[in-house]
Amino acid sequence: MELVREWVDYESRSGGVAAFLARPASASEPMPAVIVVQEIWGVDHHVQDIAERFANAGYLALAPDLYSAGSGRPPVLEARRIGAAKAFMNSIPPAEWMTVLSDETRRDSELAKLPDGEGPKVAETIGALFGGVRGDSSRNLEVLVSAVGFLGSHPGCKGRSIGVVGFCMGGGLSAQLACSEANLSAAAIFYGASPEKDQVGRIRCPIRGFYGQDDPNIVSALPGFAKELEKAGLDYDLRVYPNTPHAFFNDTRPSYRQEAARDAWGSLLAFFAVTLGPVSTLSPVEWVGQISKG
Repeated sequence: MELVREWVDYESRSGGVAAFLARPASASEPMPAVIVVQEIWGVDHHVQDIAERFANAGYLALAPDLYSAGSGRPPVLEARRIGAAKAFMNSIPPAEWMTVLSDETRRDSELAKLPDGEGPKVAETIGALFGGVRGDSSRNLEVLVSAVGFLGSHPGCKGRSIGVVGFCMGGGLSAQLACSEANLSAAAIFYGASPEKDQVGRIRCPIRGFYGQDDPNIVSALPGFAKELEKAGLDYDLRVYPNTPHAFFNDTRPSYRQEAARDAWGSLLAFFAVTLGPVSTLSPVEWVGQISKG
């Protein structure tokens, strides 16, 4: 399918935001939209690829660059530097990611192996990503709430339903957006943090979650999350894949698991088809009746 791919800008309370937008080139009428919320690595090739997959499925897809809001990306979060930090984390087995991030001695030992004095720069970027930026969830949430408003008035989406899906950091933000934004029709969480107990009752849309069993910091909160979703009477399904790590959907990382990723993608498309873009159909009898009337 031929797609239109472009970077657009919209306003938020935190200032201007750059966002990657993809849509079918031949679409002539408004279509449902999906907000794709980045991992901590930003709106990189992987996130743009996911947005394009949704566009190929008939959606207008918007991936806001959370790091661009306001005065733009600081040097420590330039794409090249984030890429170097991602490559460093990719060199470490997924099961050891949290250890490296939390154990300063182990982290410094691994960083010292990098060539050409790259260690200090990578350390600075990792500190910014996993410290300040990730911790500024209220600012990131403001950017996403504004994305819903932007799509609501966009000619390619106006009058149609809006959903959200997020990954890792973005998965947690997807859940937060569902708790705070009444104009969402669906929300999906990929291995993101669950919202606080007292927030779940504010959710007004169906929820789907996709997780890896070998991700204890995330999956340990799921029983409590499920209990609150049940109590609120919400349509939900939280799926945990056995023997599967965090970030299993990211096909640019060693954590990628094709079986879990394929199942999750098929389930996600089915979920959005029902919640965002239900299409009326005719039964065979009704179809024959229409023909006879013609």
